[in-house]
Amino acid sequence: MNAPVLSPKLYDCRDAFAETLERLAAENDTVVAVCNDSVGSSKLGNFKTKFPERLINVGIAEQNMVGVGAGLANGGRLPFVCGAAPFLTGRALEQIKADISYSNANVKLVGISSGMAYGELGPTHHSIEDFAWMRVLPNLPVIAPCDRIETAAAVEWAASYAGPCFLRLSRVGVPDLLPESHQYVLGKANLLRDGADVTLIANGTLTHRMMKAADILAGLGISARVLNMATVRPIDEEAIIAAAKETGAIVTAEEHSVFGGLGSAVAEVVVDHAPVPMKRLGVPGIFAPTGSAEFLLDEFGMSPAAIADAAQGLIRRK
Repeated sequence: MNAPVLSPKLYDCRDAFAETLERLAAENDTVVAVCNDSVGSSKLGNFKTKFPERLINVGIAEQNMVGVGAGLANGGRLPFVCGAAPFLTGRALEQIKADISYSNANVKLVGISSGMAYGELGPTHHSIEDFAWMRVLPNLPVIAPCDRIETAAAVEWAASYAGPCFLRLSRVGVPDLLPESHQYVLGKANLLRDGADVTLIANGTLTHRMMKAADILAGLGISARVLNMATVRPIDEEAIIAAAKETGAIVTAEEHSVFGGLGSAVAEVVVDHAPVPMKRLGVPGIFAPTGSAEFLLDEFGMSPAAIADAAQGLIRRK
């Protein structure tokens, strides 16, 4: 397939989330937004203006917020529970496990400003453990859209899905990668670029960096396949196995710890079905220092050039 041309404009996926939620609320009066004093950071200001009776701000009380969401779902509402990803997942993990996952409650959890988007605020505000925490829970799809188009499609899918899910959204601007007609399909990766020498797998803010790395590799005569793996659970085993067998090497990159996230999920499939050399790029099991998200991604070896270097190292191992 032809590789998509990266849009020069950068978009905040939170805007796509909010606009889609407002449209869904206009079409369905059961849609409710619940937040933890995060109307602004969740981009819910217009929602509050249009549907003031359907926005519930519980304050800085994430455990209570998740319980409120579960209660609304039990009462026939369709709640989107929104909050900064580190606090939604970390503080309320027990409630997510018992009230949402175990109960299979029809609640849509939306982790805002994920990864290292709050870079300058330091490790307490970084959300580099949420993939690991969320993907271990039964009944809970884990989704990290790569651009505004996939964000809107994933929110639409979530509203139609009869069960809980976790959407992971950054505030860091990203270019368009997918066509406007894109429809999200649970558990299916998107082939953004085909290749035969190595496969690059990412999601969220790292996907466009993988595309740039593939461009660098192409300039060196290396053919790189690029997969957008928006669904971390259930992961697309078929695409991963095909990539391992057909390209013989896989590089993953994520705005998350290298433990328990996308790279780990891919490695589990690879080791069970088609062992090949792999390199998992991410935060190497430490607390990330204070700094902008862009700086931190580069610092941890996830610039396009560093990703390309990692791919070349794997190819030499082949």
